[in-house]
Amino acid sequence: MTELKRHHGLSLLWSLGNLIKSTFAFILFLFVFRAGSDSTWVFYARMIFYIGISIALISIIWKWSTTRYSDDEKAFHIYTGAFSRTRRTIPYTKVQNVSRHTSFFHRLFGVTSIRFETGIKGDDATFQLQVVSVSEAERLEKQVARHLSEVQATVEEIMDDERNAQDEKSQRTEQYIETGEQAGSDVSANAKDSDNGIKASGNVIRTGDHEETSGFSIPADKASLERVVHYRSARKDVFKASFTSLSFLVLIPILGSLYSTVKDFFPDETVTESLVLSWLESWWVTSLIILLLILISVGLGIVRTFVKYGDFQITSDDKRIYITKGMLEKTSFSIQKDRVQAVKITQSLMKRMLGLAEVELTTAGSLGEASQEINTLYPFLPVKEAYRIIEEILPSYHVTEEMQRLPQKALWLRLLTPSWLWIIVTGVLAYFKPVLFGVEQAWWMMSLLLLGLILTGRVVNFYHTRYALNDQFIQFRSGALTSTQFLSKREKVIEIKITRHPLQRKLGLASIHTVNRAKPVMHHHVHDIPGDVANAFQMWYMRRSNEVQIR
Repeated sequence: MTELKRHHGLSLLWSLGNLIKSTFAFILFLFVFRAGSDSTWVFYARMIFYIGISIALISIIWKWSTTRYSDDEKAFHIYTGAFSRTRRTIPYTKVQNVSRHTSFFHRLFGVTSIRFETGIKGDDATFQLQVVSVSEAERLEKQVARHLSEVQATVEEIMDDERNAQDEKSQRTEQYIETGEQAGSDVSANAKDSDNGIKASGNVIRTGDHEETSGFSIPADKASLERVVHYRSARKDVFKASFTSLSFLVLIPILGSLYSTVKDFFPDETVTESLVLSWLESWWVTSLIILLLILISVGLGIVRTFVKYGDFQITSDDKRIYITKGMLEKTSFSIQKDRVQAVKITQSLMKRMLGLAEVELTTAGSLGEASQEINTLYPFLPVKEAYRIIEEILPSYHVTEEMQRLPQKALWLRLLTPSWLWIIVTGVLAYFKPVLFGVEQAWWMMSLLLLGLILTGRVVNFYHTRYALNDQFIQFRSGALTSTQFLSKREKVIEIKITRHPLQRKLGLASIHTVNRAKPVMHHHVHDIPGDVANAFQMWYMRRSNEVQIR
């Protein structure tokens, strides 16, 4: 075991900064807004604040001084406490995701943060260093990757040996049956077995630039660890993303805040209102202001998107996928390919109009609060490009563009199904009978409008819903304004369910539900598929036992 190490000294400054951010509102209220107050409750509030800050500072220093970590060839070891010592061990084999985040603070001091996620539940599921040197983070990440590669190579070697032994046994059995009635068959069979044994031991397995024979150890080839760049964001992608993400709308709350701040300088609100109205009296001044606001909002949107998604890069090697993004704050994430449970492709209404899509990789481990952003591939990929990248970084996955539609009777079922939302809203409107724009009968017009929107959404959802059941994959898409396409392998689906309510049974339809391992557990479903497809789906899933081996 290597020597015990303390967390980086700058982690004290990092924790202090987080403490200031969490208490900034109290500081602002007690010492700025109430700076000259002699109120008794303000005095006691400040005393409580001083005591709380003192306890927090002592806790930060105590935790830093009593926490150590070490790493050996197989696991991380975290030691906490002084009088009551606690040791926590996280094996490398449990690590599913590795993420690194470099904020402005980290870049200022030339450090970074790293987080190792496991599939274990609870607070002890992660090992995180909030501040660590870049060289130490790279060393820890490479050590985990090296150990996992060795384990994977050992598993592949054992599986190859078992497969070859089974094949050889099957060949011998077949040859014995074929030649069992002939005289002298034993000599002939032994000769054939000898030849087959030589051929079996000479099977070629190509790994990287080398060739190895089955039955021998497969070393981790350096070429297999070389990263292949699948996508790198360009300037045109950032510009397109800034409009697609509607980030230019960030100016609206800024203007509202600015207007409220300006009003505070004038004791009478009518002064502010008259000043604004005087600017808007001239059409050219109004046009100039609107044009200026549009340019500023678009500029802010582009800058915000460039800072968040600039230098976005997707790379991979034989074992892992790597995603890096950000300019001022750099985030990097890596995941083992065999840990990917499913792929989700999402398209909003605007993205569908522009032919873009967002691809999210669903993993068994948790990534904390920002998991959805971290394990998302570039959110503004062209659809064809997204399909290509998925098949490149995950060669075992195949996206099918041609999927089956729902039968026409499914549309009638959806249109005739009662909407509880419409029933409740209509009841409330009928009871209060609100008057809108002076129209006393506006309530039933609003009810009809809501009913039309609900039916339109159901029709759009029907035409967007697709499904496909291939040899090893299940894929379906659903959604009205925002469509979601789900793709998973049979061996990654841990549970299925087929349901039929009375109307579905009468029309020969069914709903299928799938469950994948994730945090939280991921559920997907598609409704109103033909009954024979649901039966085929059940038989398809039963063949999963041939692919999953319980050890």
